[in-house]
Amino acid sequence: ARERERVREREREREREREREREREREREKRERESERERERERTRESERESKRERERERERERERERERERQRAHGI
Repeated sequence: ARERERVREREREREREREREREREREREKRERESERERERERTRESERESKRERERERERERERERERERQRAHGI
């Protein structure tokens, strides 16, 4: 009887161990998804900054062309 008790005890111990293992696994997956979302947000912010700089350069070129036309008009070309 005591032998069976010890066997059941070891079984419960292994079960708890597996449970803790699954728990750690879930935690790890959760952290991975979280950091993946973080990288995704970072890429999004980066591309937004990039397109903002692009629009800025475009406006700059537009102003440049405008000044060029002004100069030509002033010279009566």
